[in-house]
Amino acid sequence: MIPTSFPTKEEIARLTAGMLIEIGAIDFNAREPFTHASGKQAPTYVDCRKLISYPRIRATLMDFLAVTIMREAGFEAFDNIAGGETAGIPFSAMVADRLALPMTYVRKKPKGYGRNARIEGVMTEGQRVLLVEDLTTDGGSKLSFVDAIRDTGATCGATAVIFYYGIFEGVEKTLSDHGVQLIHLCTWWDVLAEAKARGAYDTETLAAVETYLGAPDQWSPAG
Repeated sequence: MIPTSFPTKEEIARLTAGMLIEIGAIDFNAREPFTHASGKQAPTYVDCRKLISYPRIRATLMDFLAVTIMREAGFEAFDNIAGGETAGIPFSAMVADRLALPMTYVRKKPKGYGRNARIEGVMTEGQRVLLVEDLTTDGGSKLSFVDAIRDTGATCGATAVIFYYGIFEGVEKTLSDHGVQLIHLCTWWDVLAEAKARGAYDTETLAAVETYLGAPDQWSPAG
């Protein structure tokens, strides 16, 4: 069934943030910060992969994502839904099902044997492809996936994610300059607001997180 009527964008952001907090997909720790793939430390961590283990929450969020895609990109904007390896694969399958569209997925790099393909499934020249992932930080990995899609002769003018960090400068411009629209459900700012509303963490931790979100590149455990 294709969803068509849902809460406002602001309410979807609040509800999404709450669900991520509820299942423990969000972790705040200023005393023992997390080291991200970039090597930088942060008092925040999000794991959207946990969502696949919670049927009611994942179903609701996929409905939210499907309707947000249609609201922001159009009801007939896409011919194919592609997931990014690996976290985007289950979510792309669920979105494709809701939008009644074919599903494919994009490898991070060629297999190295057989057809040496980066695209799995059927993607044809001229198809309008939506890239679905779990989250985006600086948008860098999205560009590689988008280019692999475009190499097939298909087009890719949008990516949809559950979670967008929303704290680093220039991300949306970088994607836009590459011809890619960013569609998302919530950001760190939405999570912080919901965490405050729920009293999910102590005030010291929330203050440290807010400081980090305001200037992530300058943050340090001592600061």
